[in-house]
Amino acid sequence: MLSAGGKRGGAGNQMTGKSRENYNKNYINYVNSFDPPTKHFKTCGHAFLVGGFICCIGQFFRYMLEFAGLSGDILAGTVSVLLIFLGTLLTGFGVYDRIGKNAGAGSIVPITGFANSVASPAIEFKTEGYVYGMAAKMFIVAGPIIVFGVSAGAAVGLIYWLLAL
Repeated sequence: MLSAGGKRGGAGNQMTGKSRENYNKNYINYVNSFDPPTKHFKTCGHAFLVGGFICCIGQFFRYMLEFAGLSGDILAGTVSVLLIFLGTLLTGFGVYDRIGKNAGAGSIVPITGFANSVASPAIEFKTEGYVYGMAAKMFIVAGPIIVFGVSAGAAVGLIYWLLAL
C-alpha cells in the first residue's frame, strides 16, 4: 500500500531525525552498559612493566653469555634463540596467555610474543593432525609478518645493492 507521499508503509514506520538520534544514543548507552570502561593508564603501565621485564630477562641472558665468552653476532643470535625458546615454553605451559591478558602489548611486542603467535595455533590445532592442523595453522598469525618482513628486507637489500653500483 502506498502512502500519500508515494512511499510504502504508513507514517508510523518513518523516523524523524531527532527520534533516530535518540534511538542511536539509547543503543550506544545500552551497548556500553555491558562493556566495562577501559583503564588506559593501568593497562599501559602493565604493558610497560611486563615488556620491560622481558627485556631485562634478555639483558640478563646477554650478560651471562658474555661472561661465558660469547660476543658479536653469535651472542645476539643466542639471546634471541633463548627468548624464543622461553616464549614457546611458557606458551606450551599456558603461562604466556595469562601474562598476555594482563600485559597486552607488553607481551606481544618483544620477540617472545612472536614465538607465542607461532606456538599458540600449533598447539591449538594439533588435534587436527600434524600436516593439516599443526603445520597448516602454525603461521596463520605470524605468516604475514614473516612474508612482509622478508619482502621488506629483500627490497631494502636490493636498493642498497643498486646504490652501491
